Amino acid sequence: MITRLRDWLAQPVSDTRIPRARRLWLYALVGLILFFLAAPALIVIPMSFSQSQYLSFPPEQWSTTWYQYYFASTEWLAATATSFKAAFLTMLIATTLGVMAAYGLFTSSLGLGRHLFLLLITPMMVPIILVGIAVFYVFVQIDLVNTLTGLVLAHSVLALPLVIIVCLAGLKGFDMNQERVARSLGASRLRAFFTVTLPQIRFAVISGALLAFLTSFDEVIVALFIAGSENATLTRLMFLALRDQIDPTIASISTLIILLTTLLLALSQRFGKRPD
Repeated sequence: MITRLRDWLAQPVSDTRIPRARRLWLYALVGLILFFLAAPALIVIPMSFSQSQYLSFPPEQWSTTWYQYYFASTEWLAATATSFKAAFLTMLIATTLGVMAAYGLFTSSLGLGRHLFLLLITPMMVPIILVGIAVFYVFVQIDLVNTLTGLVLAHSVLALPLVIIVCLAGLKGFDMNQERVARSLGASRLRAFFTVTLPQIRFAVISGALLAFLTSFDEVIVALFIAGSENATLTRLMFLALRDQIDPTIASISTLIILLTTLLLALSQRFGKRPD
């Protein structure tokens, strides 16, 4: 075992021929950073199994009381359903528009492509609070505040840049000559895209779709501006519950969201890679 470990440390990391032993400090630093980033989220998990009426760590008594309360609460379940509906619809809209935009930017020969790309990814560069204020001001004028439609449109704007970036990365690894060959054989551009291009970038599309779903499901700032009490999202209700009272149910819901997010990100990594 010691010999194998020594051999592993002596092996070069890359073409630089630097052995792993000389990069142990880097591995340790990255490990510490990841630990401090994940520690707050991991603390929430044992807190969710506390029987206390307040958020406490470590729990004095273990119980699933707050999970039972969550699944028995009409208000929490309604907010969860709204979040899933908004996230699913956002995923459909953002993925469709994002794939179209990425394909157009990738195949365009116009010099404006770079400027259009910067314009499309602006929502991820602007502070989210400014996006929320702008969306609220516009949606008030067209009566979309406190509606599921308005929420989906706003979340689609936030998710669109992620889909574009991921799909552009997938298209950069695709040989457009294959699509040109299909078109030269009589296929229309639309048919060539669906039969040749899309199957080969489907992993990037799936990855972008999952990221769009998570963007909507985890978003809270915009939801505070445009989601009303009748269509409150889960994260909005959690924020209000945390502001008005320390409800231990938040810990159990946070744990479920962590599990869902981890699962979807794992799926994104799994399907976002081209098979060998």
